[in-house]
Amino acid sequence: MAWNVFRFCTALRGLGSIMILLVLGVVGVTYYAVVLTSYGPTLINGSGILDALIALAVLVLFHCLLVMLLWSYFSVVFTDPGSVPPNWKPDLDEERDDTDPLTASEFGASPADSTNPRVRFCKKCNQLKPPRCHHCSVCGRCVLKMDHHCVWVVNCVGALNYKYFLLFLFYTFLETTLVTLALLPQFIAFFSDGEIPGTPGTLATTFLAFVFNLAFALSVLGFLIMHISLVAGNTTTIEAYEKKTTPKWRYDLGRKRNFEQVFGLDKQYWFIPSYSEEDLRRMPALHGLEYPSKPELESQEF
Repeated sequence: MAWNVFRFCTALRGLGSIMILLVLGVVGVTYYAVVLTSYGPTLINGSGILDALIALAVLVLFHCLLVMLLWSYFSVVFTDPGSVPPNWKPDLDEERDDTDPLTASEFGASPADSTNPRVRFCKKCNQLKPPRCHHCSVCGRCVLKMDHHCVWVVNCVGALNYKYFLLFLFYTFLETTLVTLALLPQFIAFFSDGEIPGTPGTLATTFLAFVFNLAFALSVLGFLIMHISLVAGNTTTIEAYEKKTTPKWRYDLGRKRNFEQVFGLDKQYWFIPSYSEEDLRRMPALHGLEYPSKPELESQEF
């Protein structure tokens, strides 16, 4: 039997909102180091116009990225990833003989639909499951197009907040990279023989902010690259794990359409954690219940 890493997710339940406080704590330390002790005073008391302009550019970019980071983060935290509607049943066009390749051992056909292998049934929730839906042991419910349960957002990442999660990773990487570069001169100064201005407290805060942001930048970059590859193939973390060596993935519609199923068609909304009303109306996939597959390409219209 393959080792199922997802069964250990139940241990995450006890962390609760502590992770949110940890994120806000890192943001607070970073803000103090960048704005209050480094570039804020430089902008106000800068010895030259060049120093003031550099400080202004850093502060403006820092605050813009911080706003987008927090907006995306709390959008993931407070947005329901998608639940199965009460008494949900598949439409007739979903009941084709195209068997879903992701039928895990915990799922079985319901008595009423035992002749249809594509209609899945969750024994834990005692309900039918839409395509690409999985049961979350942490949340105790089925989640539409579940990717994973994220301890950092204290929520599942699913159909309705996956875009917000990707934007959170994107803006976190940009912000932490900016902070790392901005605090690099002060970090190098720690190991120099010259005298460093500031109190021991501010110096320690700057040092911690640099180390934290460098660590987050490197780790988030790995996650960002992984999820970019998942979006390009129109799959999720769970699906990539479960399908293993499946040669073809029927939800892979090409990189462009795969991207649109997550970010929508309206380019003005690609980089903000929201969707346009037009996209929500024209693209059923954004609601997490219907997903076009390769046999349906000719009849599927957004």
